[in-house]
Amino acid sequence: MSSDATGKGLLLKADPIASAFRDEVKESLAQCPRVPKLVGILATSSAPSKHYAEFTRKQCEELGFEFVLKNTGAALSTDLSEGEGVEEAIIEANEDDSVDGIMVYFPIFGVQQDHYLQQIVSPFKDVEGLHVKFHYNLYHNIRFIKPSSLLSAMSPLPPPLTAPDTDQPPPGTVKSIIPCTPLAIVKSLEYIRVYNPILPYGDRAYGRIITVINRSEVVGRPLAALLANDGARVFSVDLDSIQEYTKRPRVERSTESEATRRYHPRHVVHPSHYTLQECLAVSDVVVSAVPSATYKVKTEWLKDGCICLNVAADKNFEKDVREKASLYIPAVGKVTILMLLRNLLRLQHYKQASMESTQ
Repeated sequence: MSSDATGKGLLLKADPIASAFRDEVKESLAQCPRVPKLVGILATSSAPSKHYAEFTRKQCEELGFEFVLKNTGAALSTDLSEGEGVEEAIIEANEDDSVDGIMVYFPIFGVQQDHYLQQIVSPFKDVEGLHVKFHYNLYHNIRFIKPSSLLSAMSPLPPPLTAPDTDQPPPGTVKSIIPCTPLAIVKSLEYIRVYNPILPYGDRAYGRIITVINRSEVVGRPLAALLANDGARVFSVDLDSIQEYTKRPRVERSTESEATRRYHPRHVVHPSHYTLQECLAVSDVVVSAVPSATYKVKTEWLKDGCICLNVAADKNFEKDVREKASLYIPAVGKVTILMLLRNLLRLQHYKQASMESTQ
């Protein structure tokens, strides 16, 4: 963490945040019945995907996880097309009992076909948390599940009207898997105390106004839902619209039971008439994940003293962002990979717990 004599905001790199979770992962790994095995599937010639695959391998080797990279398609040979053989590789890994987690390096074909590939990864091996079952839980604020529920094609029941008051799973349940990058952002915000640890679990982002620029199903929308379900007021910004995510009722309740309910059991999405400039002017935190080298958040639009997080491969903030921001995190990739490994450990536990419950 650093600042300079001119009074600019702090520059916080991901290393100290990742360090705390590295110790946690090592401790959990030491208690595993066997070393978890992660299979990476690389089906594209994309340089960022190849870099991420190599980064995953390095982290797994350093921490003691088993990692196997399967190259298919253009990653295997220039004679093959992008994505060729990727579906077969996923099915093979699904059926291999020695495999605990599957990591597919997207994008490959495009949003629609990639979404299909994400859904054929077994939820018991989905380290990225992209399966519809995990997204359903996230959007409905279902934090704890029975592992056996992943065996059914039916959606789980809606959450109870009252949110859980502890982060400890009730007996017979486990924490639901959360997509890696949104979870890494939340953990980063917890680290810098955007989340208030004094407040009740499930409401620790209360009082914060946050703008999330990007509404993809991989990063932006699940992140906005996570933050809103934790009590924040969130502006979700996309190319053609701005939405507000909140679990706080917008109008006074008409009945006594409604009046005593402090918030909805999960976030509600409303259209917003704010412009991006108006969102930024009131936001305590700004997260940008736009996959474009030319997109920049205007520093002059930011609220004085806000916190800015860049999640995109390219920098989405202008170079002078620290003139306005009190703290700037330029990347969260090192935290994301540790969230992936935490998910891998949980998935191995899922499988064991599911087997025990069916015996």
